[in-house]
Amino acid sequence: MAFYRKNIGGLHQAVRVAAGIAAAVAALVYLGGAVAWLVVLGGAGFALTGLVGYCPMCALAGIGRGGVS
Repeated sequence: MAFYRKNIGGLHQAVRVAAGIAAAVAALVYLGGAVAWLVVLGGAGFALTGLVGYCPMCALAGIGRGGVS
């Protein structure tokens, strides 16, 4: 049993994973130093929420699967 309820759908998950990975790779290629690693961590977090299917910020905003949460 999961400790959370998925609040983002399949397409949203796929877009989050792709965007998170793209941001992390772009940061490593185009940025340098600590800023690059901060963006990589942000991209990884974004991709992780896509893999898991739960976004805490969406939950706070009341955005969820199947309409109003």
